[in-house]
Amino acid sequence: MLRKRRRTASSTEVSVTRVYDGSTYARVNSIGHEGERAFVLVPGIGVSSSYFERLAPILNDFGPVHALDLPGFGGVPHPESALSIRGYADLLDKVLDELGLHDPIIVGHSMGTQIVADLASRRAGISTIVLIGPVVNAAERHIGRQALRFAQSAWHETLRVKVLAVSGYIFCGPKWFSRVLPEMMRYPIEEQLPQVTAHTLVIRGEYDAVSPRDWVERIGELLPRSRSWEMPGAAHSVMHAHAEEVARLCLDHVRQPPGDDDRLRHFPEHALDPGDDSLTLGQAVRATQARITETIGILTDDDELLERGKTAHAEALQDPHER
Repeated sequence: MLRKRRRTASSTEVSVTRVYDGSTYARVNSIGHEGERAFVLVPGIGVSSSYFERLAPILNDFGPVHALDLPGFGGVPHPESALSIRGYADLLDKVLDELGLHDPIIVGHSMGTQIVADLASRRAGISTIVLIGPVVNAAERHIGRQALRFAQSAWHETLRVKVLAVSGYIFCGPKWFSRVLPEMMRYPIEEQLPQVTAHTLVIRGEYDAVSPRDWVERIGELLPRSRSWEMPGAAHSVMHAHAEEVARLCLDHVRQPPGDDDRLRHFPEHALDPGDDSLTLGQAVRATQARITETIGILTDDDELLERGKTAHAEALQDPHER
């Protein structure tokens, strides 16, 4: 049963911390301090925690939210050699320990689903995960074919997602992207899924060619305890364009008792949130100014300036009726 979320004002104050593993670190962008359980959000290849900028405040109604910027992405320096998916998962493991998160709800998007699945298959105590747009489709594990699928999916993304993607890839750079891409392509997520005992929610967008319907159905069959949903009108970055609905699925998933259902259910179109996500001119100006502050913080390695920019951006995006 889909529960309609009661709209409340969420935290807009972002705190930035670093979790080191030797000289390599993950940047953790956090909002909120109280709630039932914390969320940890893991983005995909080339992009940053900004992909969760609309989802995180909604999840914050339930508990604290920690969105990660991984090494090599979002302006975080990359190590000398490429990290494997296992290497990223080990860093995520360290983040959980450093933050004292014993059983958070871990959400992965795209390559982030590989990282989350890898850790969940090995770490006891992870009871709830969410995989959004899981990759890589085992039937199309070829770079050329995946590039085509990405282009097909990108056609259906919103302009804001496209801008986030371009800025993310600029910070990542082609050299690091080309080093990590083979690691993502060769990782056999389908071999790890049967070892994942966590209660798992799988979400795909209707137009997500990167994570097609038959692939998601197979993932549901491989997972011991899972439920799968398809979001109408959405593409690969479903959690940004349909943040309200994805949050509703996540919270319902957390509240429901663990179970297994191989069916891929379709989110009812009549239940889609009718809210207007467009920004006023004033909001757009403030959001742009905040992004500039954020970018300067990244370029100057100034986490305080980064906090200021991210907080200002969150405030600019917030619906004035929810303040």
